[in-house]
Amino acid sequence: TCPLVSRKKKSNKPISVKTNLKIPSHLTRPETNPGPDLHPGEWRATLNRVCFVRSMAANSKMAIASLAAQIRPFTCLAASQPSRLAPHPPDLVRWIKREGGFVHHAVKLSQETQFGIGLISTEQIPQGTNLISLPPHIPLRFESDDASSSSSSLLTALARRVPEELWAMKLGLRLLQERANGDSFWWPYISNLPETYTVPIFFPGEDIKNLQYAPLLYQVNKRCRFLLEFEQEIRRTLEDVEVSDHPFSGQDVNASALGWTMSAVSTRAFRLHGNKKLQGGSSDDVPMMLPLIDMCNHSFKPNVRIIQEQNGADSNALVKVVAETEIKENDPLLLNYGCLSNDFFLLDYGFVIEANPYDTIELKYDEQLMDAASMAAGVSSPKFSSPAPWQRQLLSKLNLAGEIPNLKVTIGGPEPVEGRLLAAIRILLCGELVEVEKHDLDTLKSLSFTAPLGIANEIAVFRTVIALCVIALSHFPTKIMEDEAIIKQGVSATAELSIKYRIQKKSVIIDVMKDLTRRVKLLSSMETPTAA
Repeated sequence: TCPLVSRKKKSNKPISVKTNLKIPSHLTRPETNPGPDLHPGEWRATLNRVCFVRSMAANSKMAIASLAAQIRPFTCLAASQPSRLAPHPPDLVRWIKREGGFVHHAVKLSQETQFGIGLISTEQIPQGTNLISLPPHIPLRFESDDASSSSSSLLTALARRVPEELWAMKLGLRLLQERANGDSFWWPYISNLPETYTVPIFFPGEDIKNLQYAPLLYQVNKRCRFLLEFEQEIRRTLEDVEVSDHPFSGQDVNASALGWTMSAVSTRAFRLHGNKKLQGGSSDDVPMMLPLIDMCNHSFKPNVRIIQEQNGADSNALVKVVAETEIKENDPLLLNYGCLSNDFFLLDYGFVIEANPYDTIELKYDEQLMDAASMAAGVSSPKFSSPAPWQRQLLSKLNLAGEIPNLKVTIGGPEPVEGRLLAAIRILLCGELVEVEKHDLDTLKSLSFTAPLGIANEIAVFRTVIALCVIALSHFPTKIMEDEAIIKQGVSATAELSIKYRIQKKSVIIDVMKDLTRRVKLLSSMETPTAA
């Protein structure tokens, strides 16, 4: 989730980052309106070549000496691995303490946790111990109602043009503004941010292609397209803005820089309660960047949690990290980022969880595909393409038919089959309305109820889903054993991440097939033997 002022010569030093944003080549042609089936092989190698040309042109312009001292250029100087924005960034813990925050003496930053850089405990810490406390002025957030200056108004205007689903870019604009400001209060924090991120928009083109999963390729493509278009939008908006009113201190903002700031926010921000009260008394949901706290890595079994605590009569809340369990010496501090699929973890955080219990495979509910899968499963005359009126009515209630249906269904995750898909197959493989009417839709959508429409129906349902799994698995051009062999041969970090991601996707499908096969065997043993 702009008025133009008189033109004044401004510094056009562009943001340059070390990451190479992968933009589809045809997206540079404004007359093209690409659809979701863009082939990653069409993507050009890097955007940096374009950025380099722009940099050469921009650097040829005269800088304003009086402004130079107030601007921190958008350049990256790597000193060590993993590289921070500054070669020798300020001590983050010392800064937090100086600003009135608290950091437990046993909490230390480590470069060598099993998850990479992160926080560890140097001694045993009891459950309930307060580990980190940030006063209200330390978290970095986007204040959309801040119109205290022209630059703030311009930043708000730009943020309004960001789609809500890309909320990280809104806060990212504020982060980029602070990064450009030579006197930023948050520089001790920003200077400690990574110089690069392992999210797919920065993968080499071949590694993007090697994800082998169309829904994620579509999202990567969509984000790249947005970044390229938003770069032009920012240029048009700020073209005639005076340097003193420029939200980025007169510096040029390109798609790579936008990708960096969006990735910095998506990998590190938390959604917490804001200060505004909504109807019903609840607080608004505000993305915030929490210095030091955001260095806690992820686990589905966390040992710390974030809480917000009122600071006396102050309406602003303290943000604290508290030990959820007893923490042993040298244990990492781990938060749960959410019960998310690997699509979200890779797209927003840049990592993949092995055996992720919340990972799913996205399918399209297609009537012809369902007929084919059902026939492959041994159903003689499936009704997916020609449902009876009462069946179509129930499909509409499942939002799988009607004027604006949601045809995206999933397999995998906490339940092997999404409830809507399960209910639809049960209904369409049962020709008896009187049998279906005995159950409500919630029952038909649940695997907890064994064979509500009969054992024969349930076996046919599970075999149809297994056939769907076989079809989905066939869309991956490589097998898991081949993927594992490639990794053993030695590949780049991004290539390994792509391969591990697709291995996990295939594993989800295989696990669903195993689960349903086990259920079929159990149901088959329950069937009454037919008399000879």
